[in-house]
This record gives sequence, C-alpha cells and structure tokens, in this order.
Amino acid sequence: MILFLIQKEIRLEWRNKYALGGILLYVIATVYTAYLSFKNIIHPATWNALFWIIMLFAAINAISKSFVQDSNGRQLYYYTMLKPQHVIISKMLYNAILMIFISMLCFTFYAIFINYLVQNLFIFILCLIIGSIGFSVILTMISAIAAKTNGNFGMMAILSFPMLMPFLITLIKVSKFAVDGIDNSICYPYLLVLILINIVVAGLSYILFPYLWQD
Repeated sequence: MILFLIQKEIRLEWRNKYALGGILLYVIATVYTAYLSFKNIIHPATWNALFWIIMLFAAINAISKSFVQDSNGRQLYYYTMLKPQHVIISKMLYNAILMIFISMLCFTFYAIFINYLVQNLFIFILCLIIGSIGFSVILTMISAIAAKTNGNFGMMAILSFPMLMPFLITLIKVSKFAVDGIDNSICYPYLLVLILINIVVAGLSYILFPYLWQD
C-alpha cells in the first residue's frame, strides 16, 4: 500500500510538471543569483552556510504542498480507504526521494557556479542524504498541520523554523567538517545525532498523525 501511495505521488507530480519545474527553477535561479553576487566564495564557512540556506528554503517550497494539493474530496476518500500511518509514511518517503534529488542537483550547480571546496566528499554526501531525509520528516508533518489551516504557508514557516533550527545547526556543523576535510571519526557522532533526530521525529509523526487525520 505504501508503495502504491508513493507511485501515486510520483504520478501526481509528473502530471503537475509546473510545480516540480518551479522548484528546480527556484534552486537554479537562487544558485545563479548567489554566483552573480559573490562570484567566487573561498571562505569555507560562508560557502557551507549559504548552501544550506538555499537548501532550507528549497525544502520548504518543495514540501509545503504535500497535503495542500489534496482536495477535501480526495482526503475524505483516503480517510475511508487508507490507514493514516500509510499516508504519512508514503508522504515522508516520497518527499525524502524528492529532496535527495533536489539536494544533489543543487550541490552540482553550486559547485559549478560558486566553487568546489569540499575536501571530504563522502561525509558531505552523507550530510546531503541525511539532511534531505530530515527536511522531509520534519516538514511533512508541519505541512499536514498547515493544511488544516486552509493551506496557510505562513503557518508552516512559523512552525517549521523552531523545529528545524537544532537539526540545521548540527547539519551545518558536520558538513563544515566535511568541507574542511576533518577525519571521519569526528563526523560520525554528529551524523548519529542527525539520524536519531530523524528517527524520533518520524516516530512521533507516525504516532500523532492519526489524531490529526481524524480532524
């Protein structure tokens, strides 16, 4: 059932190509604007922080529509036919796949236009994957809450930033280690913290979403 729901999300995304195209255009345009503004960033901390700022707003734009795009009739149909746990898991998995794709694309353009400063590519790629999953599990649940307020995008932004900040700060720190080429053994504890945050938030979403689903 979860696989079926993920396939449904992919078909809907493909049907509304303008939405995905808008997100990709946003990422490319933002990176190019940063290139026109800074030309060539050589300071690793600035390079790293700017990249994750771009990724943060790309994630909010990409995931904010997760539940808003479902009409009331479609949600009622899902309510009568599906388990809420299957719905939230499928949404999180699909958004994770989407965010991994966007993050890889953003990193590629960012490295081409701005600069390539990463000395430990393996750890940085792990940061991209874990960070993408983290954005997905956090923002998917926030999107579900925002959908109950008539799709208020401002509500999603207000609720998401306090939850994202601890995750984002840790993500920026460990990715900075990757940029500086710090030894892997120093990075692993921070990556473990990020993974644990993802597991905790996903578990809470799994438990709490059915109560939101009934509203």
